[in-house]
Amino acid sequence: MQGLKPIVSTESPALIFGTTTKLASDLPATDSFLGKNKVPDLQKLFQKADGLPVHLKRGVPDKLLYRTTMALTIGGTIYCLVALYMASQPRNQK
Repeated sequence: MQGLKPIVSTESPALIFGTTTKLASDLPATDSFLGKNKVPDLQKLFQKADGLPVHLKRGVPDKLLYRTTMALTIGGTIYCLVALYMASQPRNQK
């Protein structure tokens, strides 16, 4: 009869990997990132009241990405409709 004794061992298992993990709080904040903080500049850019939607505020690269996405979406929709039309037609019996 086991009673209230634990079935599984309560001892901690042996270490599998030899390296220890470092917590984020142990790392110095200045060594992990040495670049310029761009967040304030981007906040000013995105919050400017110029009438543009947020996804087009950064100029030509955003416009190019937006138009490419729209072209691929429209092209994919047309391709799917053509494929559905072709699949709905019976095959010729020869």
